[in-house]
Amino acid sequence: MVSFDAQLAILRIEGDEDRTTSGRRRRPLSAALNATRDVIVDLSGLRFADSSLMIDLACLAQRLRAQGQTLLLAHPQPNIRFLIETVGLHRLPAVRIDSGPLPALA
Repeated sequence: MVSFDAQLAILRIEGDEDRTTSGRRRRPLSAALNATRDVIVDLSGLRFADSSLMIDLACLAQRLRAQGQTLLLAHPQPNIRFLIETVGLHRLPAVRIDSGPLPALA
């Protein structure tokens, strides 16, 4: 499941995400493009992902970078962090990985 909180600029990705769920990611990812600040991707609830999610996040990061913003990947599980590092997502100029606390929800 993917959702975007426009007020906090947090994209939450939970459960399992792969090619079969990519269609459900389109609307929240598009909403994230309208963020007026850096976007935080909360990965704490993501149990499984494949390269299709990494490609979507790379495209989002590239488009945010063109707007002068970054993508902060927060709290990835060890297997997700391994995938991020394997595909090189963390090496993109507009991407950072962070394990610090997320902003409090309203």
